[in-house]
Amino acid sequence: MSSQSETCREMGFVMPAEWERHDAVWLAWPYDPTTFPSRVEKVEATYVQIIKELHESEHVNLFVASEEAKQRVKEMLKIAGIDLSKIHFYVFNYADVWFRDYGPIFVRNSRHELAMVHWNFNSWGEKYETLLKDKEVPAFINEQMELRCFKPGIVLEGGSIDVNGKGTLLTTEQCLLNANRNPTLDKKQIEQYLSDYLGVRHFIWLKRGILGDDTDGHIDDLARFVNPTTIVCSYTEDQNDEDYEVLHENYEILRNSVDQDGNKLNIIKLPMPRVISDEGERLPASYTNFYIGNTKVLMPVFDHPHDEKALSILQALFPTRKVVGIRCVDLVYGFGTIHCISQQQPCRG
Repeated sequence: MSSQSETCREMGFVMPAEWERHDAVWLAWPYDPTTFPSRVEKVEATYVQIIKELHESEHVNLFVASEEAKQRVKEMLKIAGIDLSKIHFYVFNYADVWFRDYGPIFVRNSRHELAMVHWNFNSWGEKYETLLKDKEVPAFINEQMELRCFKPGIVLEGGSIDVNGKGTLLTTEQCLLNANRNPTLDKKQIEQYLSDYLGVRHFIWLKRGILGDDTDGHIDDLARFVNPTTIVCSYTEDQNDEDYEVLHENYEILRNSVDQDGNKLNIIKLPMPRVISDEGERLPASYTNFYIGNTKVLMPVFDHPHDEKALSILQALFPTRKVVGIRCVDLVYGFGTIHCISQQQPCRG
């Protein structure tokens, strides 16, 4: 059912923080060799590992492109010892795996009723025409779940924002103010939409994203809330690194930022992994692209000495969850990793 005239805020719905308990995580199984040239099978193995870790404490809602694919994936998961009763398959003609960006954002009210926000998806500024059909995914999900559905009518990707669940939202100017998203809206108007449909009231705007990020500076490669008062941010001490200036600027903005109540935030630096390139093109490898599950945090690792340091930093910040490194050397060839492919569905009760 649709709610065109009223906003989430008017009806008491807000976006919970990612660390709040989930009923499920949404994923779409990889299949396109255009996204992962000569690497689809390796990326499939990465997905099996991700699902194996997450399904222990939350259901996995998994898109597959056909009935044939469903049977094949079922067999792969069964061989891996995964409990198929925790996996719910959805057969749909989707284009790609980036569920965080084209899928709905789930919101919840004080009565723990669940609703969804169906933003417009234009393939990151109409960069990839063949991926535009993924804008139909939220409507399909709503047909299955029959939730109240809010439609703001503007372009927004889930990877471009992060919230602390208390009223503060983190994003970048490079993405949300980009002329290829909502060219008729200024910053104040975009903030109003975010307030109306995510229930936030305070904004922290970083400037730009890392090189190789074809999303125009998504926040989930730069900085993430790990609790209401703490943000981890990507940082490099190497002044010769092409990302140094951008990451240093963002860190200084965060260091001087406050939360929704005017309190200073705790800012923790996460190192950057090694530079991974595809035929000379830099790929957006970042440790901040982690997913916060109910009992585990899945963090991308890249066969680099900084992997262990980043895992250790995150583990100290999530004492009640196990931080698990997922090798994403192949997945990052699609220009994203764990957070980009996932979308949490908060508990209803």
